[in-house]
Amino acid sequence: MDHVIFDVMNARVTFKNVPIHELSKFAFKDVAAAAETFRNIDGVDECIIIQTASRIEIFTVSNTETTDSPDARRAEGKTLILNQVKETWINLTKLEQIDIDHFDQTIEVYKSDDVYLNLLRLGSGIDSFVVGKQEVFDEIVQSLSHAKSAGTSGTILNKLFESVIRLSTRMRDTTGIAKDIVSLGDTAVKLVEEKAGLDSKKKVLLIGTGNPAALVAKSLNKKEISYDVTSRSIERATGFSNIVGGNPISFDDIYSTFDKYDIIFVATTSDYFLITFDRIRLVMEEKKKGTLILDLSDPRTVDEGITALPGIKLLFRDQIAEIYDESVKDKATIVPAVEKIIEKELPVLSARMKRLDA
Repeated sequence: MDHVIFDVMNARVTFKNVPIHELSKFAFKDVAAAAETFRNIDGVDECIIIQTASRIEIFTVSNTETTDSPDARRAEGKTLILNQVKETWINLTKLEQIDIDHFDQTIEVYKSDDVYLNLLRLGSGIDSFVVGKQEVFDEIVQSLSHAKSAGTSGTILNKLFESVIRLSTRMRDTTGIAKDIVSLGDTAVKLVEEKAGLDSKKKVLLIGTGNPAALVAKSLNKKEISYDVTSRSIERATGFSNIVGGNPISFDDIYSTFDKYDIIFVATTSDYFLITFDRIRLVMEEKKKGTLILDLSDPRTVDEGITALPGIKLLFRDQIAEIYDESVKDKATIVPAVEKIIEKELPVLSARMKRLDA
């Protein structure tokens, strides 16, 4: 008698192996339509996509009767499905040829128990952009809800995601990993609020497109503060704004328009001073209102010499480091407790999923 077996696969691209400003090229403009396209791949019966500012993750289920050929869980079947997933991903996005050529080195692929482990780590918060942060957990919940409404998920992924959501909720509550989270961006924005005020009337500039800049951008987004974002290339700034937010502008225009900004966050990885007295002297000498600059870069990329100009207040990462570092340290002590729970729960979840297989 024939019965159905299934193969769960997770293909993903995240901030861990792709710069934030590059992630937008891998993102789907219409997530629901993309999930439907993946589900229409021959051999794929279910699909859920998790897409945030720091990750794009595709979960698929291949259902195959034992008499079918090839079996989705045999080597040739797995390769067939994975190749089609990669080809579909490329067709649905704006990847450049260099990204396509290196796609195999960029994409991470998980199967079965490794998929369950990845989801548990995501849901619990220990693999989030900021440890314990609520956003990825909420995105897991929303992704399941959207997939159910669109009809792209089914028995297997519904059961998997519902189990992970339940277990993750328990882990987050019992360990306290989600309590009192302070990100670098939250701390930076709070400091600026205290020193200069931060509202919709303030003109804000963010220089940088790396992880620290993304944290600042997320905090500004949360407060609904509009801002310009720039980097050493307009392509980087545009890619960053597409996935995180902000209005991209050319770095070439920064020095001539420096005076129009009230607040400037600098979060780059440059190994030289980007902002110096000589570069901004002419445009800043006549400015009537003050300008607050917070340099989060390590090493610093704003020369202290600019404080000789009227109205400039300069702050450095050192002034928020103690608060931020203490928060990171506190969360780091909780991670092992979460990992211990995951280690205990993973075999239970795996066994539950295998019962569905049977």
